[in-house]
Amino acid sequence: MHMETRDLLFGLNEVEGIGWKSMDRIRQAGLLTNEALSCSVTDWERAGISGKMSARLNAVFNEEWILQRRSLMEASGVSMVTLLDEGYPVQLKETPQPPWVLYYRGRLELASRPSVAMVGTRVPTAYGRKIGEMLAEQLSAAGLTVISGLARGIDSVCHEAALSGAGSTIAVVATGLDKVYPPENRELEQQISRVGLVISEYPLGTPSHPGLFPQRNRIIAGLSLGTVVVEADSRSGSLITADAALEAGRDVFAVPGPLTSPKSRGALELIKQGAKVVTSSADIVEEYIAYLPGKGTSGTPASGSGPSDGDGLIEKKLTSEELHLYHILHQGPFTLDELLASTRWDFGHLHSVLLSLIIKKAVTQLPGAIYKVI
Repeated sequence: MHMETRDLLFGLNEVEGIGWKSMDRIRQAGLLTNEALSCSVTDWERAGISGKMSARLNAVFNEEWILQRRSLMEASGVSMVTLLDEGYPVQLKETPQPPWVLYYRGRLELASRPSVAMVGTRVPTAYGRKIGEMLAEQLSAAGLTVISGLARGIDSVCHEAALSGAGSTIAVVATGLDKVYPPENRELEQQISRVGLVISEYPLGTPSHPGLFPQRNRIIAGLSLGTVVVEADSRSGSLITADAALEAGRDVFAVPGPLTSPKSRGALELIKQGAKVVTSSADIVEEYIAYLPGKGTSGTPASGSGPSDGDGLIEKKLTSEELHLYHILHQGPFTLDELLASTRWDFGHLHSVLLSLIIKKAVTQLPGAIYKVI
């Protein structure tokens, strides 16, 4: 039997220990063909796979095993889409490390509709809960799909509030779809599976592990036109999602909170760096009005998150230091080391000014810590 490339990708993704980079090495080595089913340990090692992983691939990666894994997945009511498939979410495909395989339950078409990520602390204040609920409900009613991570706190509040709206909601989880985390969200996960979408890049059986959550956050950000930080302290995982949004060239919004609350510090810091302040859902909807149904577009931009201002308009928004760096970058792409040499600033200061330029959509970051003007 001839296996399609998508089945081979699925099979590789199912092998314990094979991550994004290993999959990329295998693809670059030209091993995404049926010949891979009979590769020796040496063949895998030649593709840059470690000896231990090569032995594991040699032991399990065959047609019968792939079909068994596929049957197990389907028996659990789970479907999959690969990076090679037409149905793969376009927004996510444009990010630096799109998952090779997405497992899902529910309405996959939601992942290709205009969406906004909403993230925040797992232990919100009454203010944070109220604001998250209000914004998610209104954004979904306006036709924007609300994406979050099914975690306790702000994530759960936003999913619940968005469920009944036209936009509905997407939960991106950091476990296999048979391992709901946290366990108390099992009923919420089932509701989202019925009327929204639950997705993961991890095979069935993958348990909760701290290291998987930051990886999951890049999918939340990558599926979205922008990320809204509702309430977060200065060390919140929500800020990882905001960073991933910037890396993917997407918008970052932040809800201001009381200066006296530690839960406000992360959002207030983002606002100081140039994130758009959210005082109502209109602040978000107005950015994406062209993407919404009946507004004359298909809902998904061709790339990035929309057109940028002309140089003159951008320059008016910049501080003198940002302008200095912006003019340097107009001469061509620069690495971080080259910018340190050109500006003679210390690393922390340079990174802060670069981050502000990225948030203001003046500069973009390329793979390998290379920066250029948009």
